[in-house]
Amino acid sequence: MKFKIGFIGCGNMAQAIIGGLTGNAGIESSSIIAADPNSNALDKVSNERGIPTTTDNNEVAENSEVIFLAVKPQYYETVISGIKDRLSADQLIITIAPGKTLSWLAERLGSDKKIVRTMPNTPALVGAGITGVCRNSNVSDDDYKYALSLIGSFGLAEDVPESLMDCVVSVSGSSPAYVFMFIEAMADAAVADGMPRDKAYRFAAQAVMGSAKMVLDTGKHPAELKDMVCSPGGTTIEAVRVLEEKGMRSAVFEAMKACTKKAKGL
Repeated sequence: MKFKIGFIGCGNMAQAIIGGLTGNAGIESSSIIAADPNSNALDKVSNERGIPTTTDNNEVAENSEVIFLAVKPQYYETVISGIKDRLSADQLIITIAPGKTLSWLAERLGSDKKIVRTMPNTPALVGAGITGVCRNSNVSDDDYKYALSLIGSFGLAEDVPESLMDCVVSVSGSSPAYVFMFIEAMADAAVADGMPRDKAYRFAAQAVMGSAKMVLDTGKHPAELKDMVCSPGGTTIEAVRVLEEKGMRSAVFEAMKACTKKAKGL
């Protein structure tokens, strides 16, 4: 049986993508197949999404029009080595691993293969991801448009030059972790001031979500939006003063630089 879309690897990110495809892209569950050595992951996606599953990567490689390589970067070499002889030049291969360039992928998959390189992030789990996307020269405009529509089913899909893909890792791929730390820290402080923890997480998370929406919806510079909150001699500017004193901007800057450097070395 031929499938529209196949997944090699069925972890959290693959499951998020599958949810977007079946929920928003109009792809039937029966048209998707996923392979993974972890039977628990396969049982989960089979029960929740109703898709066929297998432990054989070659079954996916031989029978899918589009293949998502959804394994961790350290497994790419082994997985590709195992499936490359089962692939054809007609298939569209979409990768989601940081650090694996189009040239690196073409050397291992074959120079005739159509490859789309992406870097999604975990908010895809709730349909609010953003994914950086680029392609090699074998991918036609129609193929690329189709790939972007699939990727856009679980959030925003942004075409970027490959030279920026490592930056995409630090600014969106990894950055949810920074945001979660910020939310946790705000909630801890609220708990210290007497707020119940469940309310503290809700207030902090909603504030972050609403602030991000203001940046996207208004188009205003973040500094302008910050100034709108900071009344002269008020509470907010006092908090901002302490954040500046403690080096918040520098800490974020250096963390992202370290993240980008790590991505280049994967």
